[in-house]
Amino acid sequence: MKVLVIGSGGREHAIVTSVAKSPKVDKIYCAPGNAGIAALAECVPIGAMEFDKLVAFAREQAIDFTIVGMDDPLVGGIVDVFEEAGLKVFGPRKNAAILEGSKAFSKDLMKKYHIPTAAYEKFTDSKDALEYLKTARMPIVLKADGLALGKGVLICNTLEEAEDGVRTLMEDKKFGDAGNTIVIEEFMTGREVSVLSFVDGKTIKIMSSAQDHKRAKDGDKGLNTGGMGNFSPSPFYTKEVDDFCQKYIYQPTVDAMAAEGRPFTGVIFFGLMLTEDGPKVLEYNARFGDPEAQVVLPRMKNDIIDVMTACVDGKLDTIDLQFEDNAAVCVVLASDGYPVKYEKGFPIEGLENFEGKDDYYCFHAGTAFDSEGRIVTNGGRVLGITATGKDLKEARKKAYEATEWVTFDNKYMRHDIGKAIDEV
Repeated sequence: MKVLVIGSGGREHAIVTSVAKSPKVDKIYCAPGNAGIAALAECVPIGAMEFDKLVAFAREQAIDFTIVGMDDPLVGGIVDVFEEAGLKVFGPRKNAAILEGSKAFSKDLMKKYHIPTAAYEKFTDSKDALEYLKTARMPIVLKADGLALGKGVLICNTLEEAEDGVRTLMEDKKFGDAGNTIVIEEFMTGREVSVLSFVDGKTIKIMSSAQDHKRAKDGDKGLNTGGMGNFSPSPFYTKEVDDFCQKYIYQPTVDAMAAEGRPFTGVIFFGLMLTEDGPKVLEYNARFGDPEAQVVLPRMKNDIIDVMTACVDGKLDTIDLQFEDNAAVCVVLASDGYPVKYEKGFPIEGLENFEGKDDYYCFHAGTAFDSEGRIVTNGGRVLGITATGKDLKEARKKAYEATEWVTFDNKYMRHDIGKAIDEV
């Protein structure tokens, strides 16, 4: 079969790598792809939001199955457009992708269906938000309602910080229309855990847990980013936590979306906080996380095409989802200055060191070919260096060793990805 993957980051490289393992797949295309994905798929220069061009391409090439990796096209309704064209596509429809597209919607859904989450209020007027802050308890969390590249969440320790945050989101429009509505919620403390799941509208199958590192600098300092590294599984995600989440969070979320007339098909990402009062939902995403996909997918035993087609066909209950009894760690190599200002276009050396190594992966997040055909940096997050091992400590050691195999000017990374596992 012919498969089209839509997206251009490390997540899409991880998806393409899994798709390439399927014996059912003869040809992979990726739109627009990147320099790393080009080794496994034919990259086509069509943007993820160019729905008409993507549909035309899928028809011309007789694509059998399309996988949408990115949040923007999902929230924008690409699945609806593909389905209307009679094309088979993996991902939630627009009315279900709102689970990620609107923080206010997801918070209201959790409140209505009694799914554990932080207390919150939502605002469409900055004056009302600023007035509310005067009586709020610090620290507090501000969230832009819409998509903001994973960076529209501000943790404010003082009233002054919170007031500045409201102005940044709602008045200065740092994230554009995403800040027209904001959610202000209580600050929760505890371990953060990411859990990805496959969903077919009624059935949900949980993937292995993972743990992200959002802040730019060591010790969880610096600005929020799209993610500086990850590990899977999380040692803090115990059977007790899983049992609670299965009963009070996972299936209830799927059932709530169906009850609202928004059946969800695709991947639901559950961002969880393990609080003293039990697990609570921090956020939902309507697709694979990035870099969560880079540590979870290499550990999946199943043929990804079998699982995804079962979701689309409403037959996920027939799939026995299984993961290797091992661990994976991903360390992101970024451009120094990310997520604010950074240079790109620097040649990347040493990529050949990953060839032929089954337990090492170099997922390209922000790369391109220059005029001379060299692979160069082309983004804030450049590469996701991932290694698997018998346990988290071995995987972490191997991943950090592998970060030394590749070099480029202004290379930057955190040195404490997965350090929390030393506390277990």
